[in-house]
Amino acid sequence: MRKILPLFLLFAALLLAWGEASSQAFPPATRAERRVARMQQATANVSEPDEYRLGRAVAARVLAAYPLVRDPQLQLYVNEVGQAVARKSSRPRTFRGYHFAVLESAEPNAFAAPGGTILITRGLLKLCATEDELAAALAHEAAHVAHRDGINTIAKSRWAEVRAERRVAAAKERGGRAAAMASLFEGSINDVFKTMAANGYGRTAEWAADQEALRTLHRAGYNPGALATLLAKMVEQEKTEKRGIYRTHPPTALRLAKVKMQLKGLPPQAPQKVRDQRFKEQKI
Repeated sequence: MRKILPLFLLFAALLLAWGEASSQAFPPATRAERRVARMQQATANVSEPDEYRLGRAVAARVLAAYPLVRDPQLQLYVNEVGQAVARKSSRPRTFRGYHFAVLESAEPNAFAAPGGTILITRGLLKLCATEDELAAALAHEAAHVAHRDGINTIAKSRWAEVRAERRVAAAKERGGRAAAMASLFEGSINDVFKTMAANGYGRTAEWAADQEALRTLHRAGYNPGALATLLAKMVEQEKTEKRGIYRTHPPTALRLAKVKMQLKGLPPQAPQKVRDQRFKEQKI
């Protein structure tokens, strides 16, 4: 026992040192992330089942505009990469889990619906040259889910009315209460869909999602620098492409500059041949 105890203590000390080094790989929470955290507190009373139901309805709106890619192998692959990063996000579990899918559209875009449904277009997928860059795009969207950015776009007064109508509808099965609640819920769907498709979640939310994506990639074993290489290509595309993600997000050059600041001091990672081969095998 006398020999085992010192070895155990040494092992524990090494684990503690590794944990501290890992947690210090990136700077502490930025101002944008702290603001998002305050917004999360404001929507804490929205239940996860409600968030899930709302997210499914929002995703249905997106799928009405963009059909799914008819390639089961590609859909499975994107789901596997998405699940890998979602498990390492700040919200690894949601009500009924995360779901990822590829949309048949040349427009570069991605959508993070409340509750964990994440959709990426083939147009954005084509910008990715490696699995790490795909993971970076999906980690950014998973951060929107973790931060509940979709819920935060709903007018607070409207969501309060939804909860009030639900209580009344539970007490009165008949009458116009159910219709009133359905109308309010429809309004909430419109709030989120309009934000995702036309306005975007805003600069604060996008910058906070980029910062969390870096941490998520690091924890998942992917190269955090892949977010910077993907954004660099987006900067070039943005010069001629004005649709999709470029219409709803802050200027990509500003996002890239902030990401590069976060990456300073981190050692570069060697390419992963297995991941690169998996990516090349997909019909993108």
